[in-house]
Amino acid sequence: MNFSVAHTEKFKDAQGAMKEKTTWVDCAYWSERTAIAPYLKKGTQVYVEGSPEIKTFQKSDGTSGASLQLRVMNIQLLGSKSTEGGMGGENAPAGNFSQGRTESAVVEMNGGTDDLPF
Repeated sequence: MNFSVAHTEKFKDAQGAMKEKTTWVDCAYWSERTAIAPYLKKGTQVYVEGSPEIKTFQKSDGTSGASLQLRVMNIQLLGSKSTEGGMGGENAPAGNFSQGRTESAVVEMNGGTDDLPF
C-alpha cells in the first residue's frame, strides 16, 4: 500500500513573519494488514513509524534527482481536521496497525506546533 503524507512546520523568519514549510513524504506499507486503507484519506492525521530511504534517479534533462520514501512499520490513526480535538473520527477504527519496531520517524498530516516535554 502506497500513500503520501505532508509534514508542515510553522516558524518565524528573520523579520518575525510566520512562515510554513511543507515536506511531502511518500510512504510504502508492506503488510497484509491493509484494513487501514479505507481510512487513509486527505486530511486524516496519522502517526507513522518506519525506516527512511532516499531514492536517487536521473531526470529526463540528465540531472540527478532524489526522493524521500518511508518504509512504514507502524501506523496509528489520530483523527481528521474536521474532528474536534483531532482524536479519532466517527468512522475511524481505534488501533495501532503495527508490523514491528524499528528506528522511528514521525509524520503528521496536520504539522502540529506543540513543544515536546523532553
